Amino acid sequence: MEINNLFDLNSLRSAPNLSKRQKNKLLEELELNILNADWITIGIMAPSDLDAIAALKSISKKYSSVKFMDLESLHAVGGVFLKGNQKTGNVFIRPESGLGEGILLTCQYDHESIESSTFGPLPLDFFIN
Repeated sequence: MEINNLFDLNSLRSAPNLSKRQKNKLLEELELNILNADWITIGIMAPSDLDAIAALKSISKKYSSVKFMDLESLHAVGGVFLKGNQKTGNVFIRPESGLGEGILLTCQYDHESIESSTFGPLPLDFFIN
């Protein structure tokens, strides 16, 4: 399957391998959505807690307004699902087997007339330069 825009990812269970060109194009499209959102929530499916936390930290590094609390207290064994909320700064992690792998990013809005949009799964290293 060819990945040309963010919506091409919606039917995937795990993040695809992306070329540099694809990554740049998707990042440009995603950044427009992030900048227009009031806040984001992030779901990360990863093979380990360390992989999930590293992916979350890469997002915070890329976007200085996206910060989370108490990352050092997060721990889970095996495959994991991590959920972070930019608005509250809260992050939760739980063991979860059988998931795919990747980052799901949801743009949220304060006004209920604007529907949230979820993008992904993006590769775990998507936000690393």
